[in-house]
Amino acid sequence: MTRAELVKTFQEATQLPANQAQEYLERFGDIAAAELLGGGEIPLPGVGKLVIKKRAARKGRNPRTGEAVDIPAKRVLAVTLTKDFRESFN
Repeated sequence: MTRAELVKTFQEATQLPANQAQEYLERFGDIAAAELLGGGEIPLPGVGKLVIKKRAARKGRNPRTGEAVDIPAKRVLAVTLTKDFRESFN
């Protein structure tokens, strides 16, 4: 789904004017980014929640040369799915 398709789908579902639907989605993105950067989580009803997780430092390998490489610790975005949504995949 493209951004334009998301805005159109949201606009149709909420019966809002297109420019207002786009504005609401942009504000949601701003709020979500601020919350995640602040260490919080964002619930996505019916889907799950977005969270930032810490990934520990580890050893890796360069696939071309086979040389050992140190991969530093970092934070990554993760999606924790609801049980119902996860079961719908299978």
